Amino acid sequence: MENKVRRPARGTRKRDVPLTESGIYAAALRLIDEEGVEALTMRKLATALDANPMSLYHHVPNKEAVLRGVARTIGGQFRTVTLQEAPWQERIRLLAMDFRSLAHRHPELMAYSFSHQPDFIQPDDPFWSELTAIVAAAGVPQPKVSEAAAVMVAVVIGVLSAELNGSLEQWSTLKPPGSLSDGPAAVEAGTGAVVQEAGPDPDHMFRLVIDTLVTGLEAQLADGRHGEPDGR
Repeated sequence: MENKVRRPARGTRKRDVPLTESGIYAAALRLIDEEGVEALTMRKLATALDANPMSLYHHVPNKEAVLRGVARTIGGQFRTVTLQEAPWQERIRLLAMDFRSLAHRHPELMAYSFSHQPDFIQPDDPFWSELTAIVAAAGVPQPKVSEAAAVMVAVVIGVLSAELNGSLEQWSTLKPPGSLSDGPAAVEAGTGAVVQEAGPDPDHMFRLVIDTLVTGLEAQLADGRHGEPDGR
């Protein structure tokens, strides 16, 4: 008797690997990195996973849930070099730079999370855990640790959002009122030729932000006023 090969019903696809939440989030992140958050749809995600679109809803209810899951996955995977013996100032700088590196690895997702997900950072995230530990090590009273860390996160995320959407570069080229120059230019010594200067350095600007945060916290701690009402 001739063996007949059973073919899948028309319109269905065969998956050798079952769907999982982690697999869905990984595929969604690849699509977001390539095409952006707005381009992500449940149907497109199902196509990338070689799955029936309806099967995704057994694991995630909608696109917003997918985005939250992807963001949590990225937040949980954050890693920084631990320098427990280093001064807290250096630990803050390193942590901030590593967070910025993560933002630049996944700019589309991070920009969306910064502006649309207030709960993007969770209490058990490695980034938050490390930041609060550093702030406590700096000498901030325990009841005020979360408050101080929240302010630092808000500043860093604000700067990173402006960096990712191009605003920071645009603002840094604005000239003060009354400036005679329309653009960043300099005169070359000896020739008098006008030479266009290099544009703003994002790395330098981000370090400036972190240095400002560190200096501000140092001043508060030195005055013994951190977390106390200002009586002036």
